[in-house]
Amino acid sequence: MAVDPYKSGMLKKSPYVGKRDVKGSVVAILDFSSESRGLQLISQPSRAVVQGQVHEMIITDDTGAGPDQTVNRVSYLAFVSIEDSGVLLRNDTVYLNDEKIGVLAGFDETHMPNHQNVLVQSDQRYTGKEKGIQIGDVFRFVME
Repeated sequence: MAVDPYKSGMLKKSPYVGKRDVKGSVVAILDFSSESRGLQLISQPSRAVVQGQVHEMIITDDTGAGPDQTVNRVSYLAFVSIEDSGVLLRNDTVYLNDEKIGVLAGFDETHMPNHQNVLVQSDQRYTGKEKGIQIGDVFRFVME
């Protein structure tokens, strides 16, 4: 069986030195929050996404959110359709339209292969409805 370089500790730093931005346009707006969701973030700090795939955007104010962590305090933002294939990375800066809303904290695979949960860490939590997200708004993931 192959060794996972993230779980084995083989990688001491990120191997990524550059990537293009990834954009996803909103196809559904969400309005739900939980104090006890129990999202299990995977070890891997990156995920490849394919044009046309739909993934769920979730936000947390948990400062400890990251790979191999359980995250409870979450609010649901939206489902997005990926515009062009690319790679999402932990610590990517996440923008909603032109507003920075946080950094990518990690990924939860509860609903795979249907969709991936993409978790954003921010100073505040809000649902998509509370934020005023609209169909067609754009989430952008930028390696700073």
